[in-house]
Amino acid sequence: MTTSRTHTAGTGPVTSGREGFPTTMTAPLHDTSAAETAAVDVAADVPAAAIEGRSPWRIAWTRLKRDKVALAGGVIVVFLVLVAVFAPLIVDAFGHPPDEFHEDQIDPLFGTPVKDWGGITKDFLFGVEPINGRDIFSRIVYGARVSLLVAFLAAVFAVILGTLFGIVAGFFGGWVDAIISRTMDMLLAFPQLLFTIALVSVVPNEIWGFEGTAVRMAVLVVVIGFFGWPYVARIVRGQTLSLREREYVEAATSLGAGRGYILFRELLPNLIAPITVYTTLMIPTNILTEAALSFLGVGVKAPTSSWGQMLSKAITTYETDPMFMIIPGMAIFITVLAFNLFGDGVRDALDPKGSR
Repeated sequence: MTTSRTHTAGTGPVTSGREGFPTTMTAPLHDTSAAETAAVDVAADVPAAAIEGRSPWRIAWTRLKRDKVALAGGVIVVFLVLVAVFAPLIVDAFGHPPDEFHEDQIDPLFGTPVKDWGGITKDFLFGVEPINGRDIFSRIVYGARVSLLVAFLAAVFAVILGTLFGIVAGFFGGWVDAIISRTMDMLLAFPQLLFTIALVSVVPNEIWGFEGTAVRMAVLVVVIGFFGWPYVARIVRGQTLSLREREYVEAATSLGAGRGYILFRELLPNLIAPITVYTTLMIPTNILTEAALSFLGVGVKAPTSSWGQMLSKAITTYETDPMFMIIPGMAIFITVLAFNLFGDGVRDALDPKGSR
């Protein structure tokens, strides 16, 4: 005997057969509208957004952009470089030839500028030098050429030598590391200033086709760079000692890579960041060194303009014409400060953990 019972469950009746098992469902438990189905189909057709990778230099630039002080220093550095490159055009537009005398701007009795504030006028933006009346603005602009060129070339020379010796000492170790390290210690203990004074005094005025200012600048570049490379080499050596134990170096060695490949294709690219940081911090030190040597009379000679040389001349007139000392002193101060601020920002951007 078969009986049927009707139950109301959910949204529609269900007819049950024998033993109470359902045999027919007359309505679905829930409806799926056409709009929802279309939305699902459209979403399925939209490709997923690709994840864009960022290089370490791009990440560092993002960090650097947040440091407003470092950016301000970088803007000043770029401005000074442009001033040095386009010095002749700037002087033609806003000043006078740097070696041109203007006796009419000097008091014949006291030898000081006839105008107040060191002779600053619309024609002489920074005033004139005592005694001879040369345009200080023009000499400051041309002095930037000497200071920045010597500092930059000396830094490049020191970085090349320091990177080469540092990476070799750190990678090979043993007696190679011992010889290079003791050489660095000796150079760091050597009296650089006395050696420079002695060397410049015996260097002829003409050598290898160069003469005068070019010879003096070449000597300054070689001396400053030669005594500066041990500082770079120490940093590179320490980093190389750590990097040579990394997995990618061991992998390259196991695959049969030569020492030259490991040094210049595996290790050197990972040393660019600390080398860049130290270069930006070495340039202001070189600017101060060049200014000090010119101040002592062993730098570039007159009539070539140099900030240190201008300070040396201002010693005898600072009581009657203090602007002649203040302006080149401020030029050195602003330049060194801008490089230091920018260098600190670059260090924080490239190595945020190490700068804490």
